[in-house]
Amino acid sequence: MSSGRFLLRLPPTVHAYLAARAERLGLSLNEYCVRKLGGPEAVGLAEPAALAIREQAEAVAGALLVGIVVHGSWARGEAGTTSDVDVLVVVESSLPLTRALYRTWDGEALTWGGRPVDAHFLHLPAEPERAGGVWCEAAVDGIVLHDPEGRVEPVLRRIRRAIADRRLVRKRAHGQPYWTEAA
Repeated sequence: MSSGRFLLRLPPTVHAYLAARAERLGLSLNEYCVRKLGGPEAVGLAEPAALAIREQAEAVAGALLVGIVVHGSWARGEAGTTSDVDVLVVVESSLPLTRALYRTWDGEALTWGGRPVDAHFLHLPAEPERAGGVWCEAAVDGIVLHDPEGRVEPVLRRIRRAIADRRLVRKRAHGQPYWTEAA
């Protein structure tokens, strides 16, 4: 049986570099290394709440689950005292986006750090460069928790490219942000 321990000998300069990066991100050196070695999936393995989100998404969507992305104020590190944790649950287009999905999800209330988890079910956009607002927000500040086939991250990259190229722009109306194609 594995102990879960992993010993790695590093040159002192590499250790110092990694320790400094971890500190800048507010992570322990161990947590930083787990995330770097494991890639995006390691976040879901290292955080019990992320694992619970993944398990619930798998229970709701089954084999039709494509990926999971955390976004919004919590992902940006700007969550207020009443903020929730916004999660995109990306499912195959063959799974209809119905209230039944949300009722099933809401059957077991999830929290992350004492904050309620609010799920939004979506399909991958057919044209990422014309994606809707929630996809744009996720592209800007999202943290990919689960993307086993690597289908979500490329979509987010294409949306970020459209934003960088100013083909998608963020505007405000009545104090609320929204995304639109550039004129």
